[in-house]
Amino acid sequence: MLSPKSRFEAINGMEVHFTEWGDSQKPTVVCWHGLTRNGRDFDILARRLANEYHILCPDTIGRGWSQWSTSPEKDYCFEIYSNLAIGLLDHLGIEQVRWVGTSMGGAIGMHIAGTPLHQNRITHLILNDIGAGASENAVQDIEGIKRIISYVGTPPQFETFTELKTYYKTIYATFGLSNEQEWIDFTQNSCRRRDEGGISPDYDPNIALQFQHTSDLNLWNHWEAIQSKTLLIRGEISDVLPQDVAVKMMQKPNCQMVTIPKLGHAPALNTEEQISIIENFLR
Repeated sequence: MLSPKSRFEAINGMEVHFTEWGDSQKPTVVCWHGLTRNGRDFDILARRLANEYHILCPDTIGRGWSQWSTSPEKDYCFEIYSNLAIGLLDHLGIEQVRWVGTSMGGAIGMHIAGTPLHQNRITHLILNDIGAGASENAVQDIEGIKRIISYVGTPPQFETFTELKTYYKTIYATFGLSNEQEWIDFTQNSCRRRDEGGISPDYDPNIALQFQHTSDLNLWNHWEAIQSKTLLIRGEISDVLPQDVAVKMMQKPNCQMVTIPKLGHAPALNTEEQISIIENFLR
């Protein structure tokens, strides 16, 4: 079974960890994770895509094995994350990529593709259950954001791995992980032991400070500037990407949408159906 190579690189003064799959001579696909997650969320997808592409799955700073910021109120925002992504691509000598972004990772992709200086870096943009901002009737949007804020800044601590796995099964129930082994891998790839011996999610609680950057909640100007071929993936019961926001985004030329039945925020991109959708779009 194909396994990733784990790499650490100093980018813009921060150490960034990423897993690398496949042949670096092939076209590159960047897979960027959600707010509290890390690059290992894409293991199933990356293993499949690596037959055809070179895959990079970074951990955003403050998550996974990437460095935590000493200035979190400044560094935990889309502008810094986007600059780190561009810095990583420049460091690796990669001019253009296809981009698969789940939730926050999709927002980072929008930020890059919608910035005039960088908009040619992304040829294909997949946004997994993330919109460009609130709708005109933003009640549902607000509920989704409130739900996320409620747990991000105060990650829980448990005595056992099994307790953390049960917690993840509760808060990520709408992801659509399909079996017990996937939940074990999901938990194992996103946990850390605390000094006192407990176990908790592997991210800096200060990432919640990003919600102070109100501009990060409205990317409509970036969305309008995007020239990349775009695929919007929406979980049918998502409370983060309401239907009316998705419909508004679909008015943009060169954008298509697929809805994943029975799932919410955000589809795990782990099934044959979801992977085939991505493969067909990237080609």
